[in-house]
Amino acid sequence: MIGAIPLPYPFDAAFMQRALAACVVVGVFAPVIGTFLVQRRLSLVGDGIGHVAFAGVGAGLLAGVWPVWTALAFAVAGAVGVEYLRMRKKASGDLALALFFYAGIALGVVFASRAGNGSIDFETLPYLFGDPFRVSDAGVGAVILLGTGITAGVWALRRVLFAIVTDEDWARVAGLPVDAMNAALAALTAAAIVAAMKIVGILLVAALMALPVATAQLLARSFRDTMRLGVAIGAGSAVIGLALSRPLNLSPGGAIVMVAAALFAVVAVAKRTVPLLQGAH
Repeated sequence: MIGAIPLPYPFDAAFMQRALAACVVVGVFAPVIGTFLVQRRLSLVGDGIGHVAFAGVGAGLLAGVWPVWTALAFAVAGAVGVEYLRMRKKASGDLALALFFYAGIALGVVFASRAGNGSIDFETLPYLFGDPFRVSDAGVGAVILLGTGITAGVWALRRVLFAIVTDEDWARVAGLPVDAMNAALAALTAAAIVAAMKIVGILLVAALMALPVATAQLLARSFRDTMRLGVAIGAGSAVIGLALSRPLNLSPGGAIVMVAAALFAVVAVAKRTVPLLQGAH
């Protein structure tokens, strides 16, 4: 296990430094994906896919395998399923999301209760609410690896994804592979949720995808600036929230999201009252 390096309180302990590394990585890649979801008005899709991932966590505990793999399989299948129903007009986007949302959480509860011999298995709680304080060196490495892969995937597809989320009809007319890119974005979103679920929790990861981006939209003048500022706000929220959680004995995931929500509220109010900010958009 890696020892602590000299940092001021509350990051003086090794477990806090591992948590800091994992939370900052999540604070970076969650808004990267979230920028495309918010632009497409699918801010809640992360919440729905997260509930499907919870079904995968329960299935992994029931089968006795590492829940991350089953969560990833369930999340990707759910994300692609939502896109399939939406693209084939078999259900509206919100109805398809609700279907996977409720089915996922119900299936997760059923699997977890079976794994716990009729009661909810407490091994599922870190996945629901996040617990970066317990992340291992290997866990930090896995988050960094997944986060790097997600960010690289978005970077490679950024131009096509931007065209599609901005005007899908134009993208189809231009001959872009809209269906394939929608599926790719859904799969990347699923991977991001699974990578972040033990850090901020399945129930909160969608907020970290949306809130920093929503704040950035109030200040930025372009899509690129929105993404860059969203990443900065996400990473900053992770550091501040984690710094508050140890001395105040708060849930780290909840503290991080509350900081992101507070920043959005402050910027929204300031934009209405400060003349210098009223021209920003």
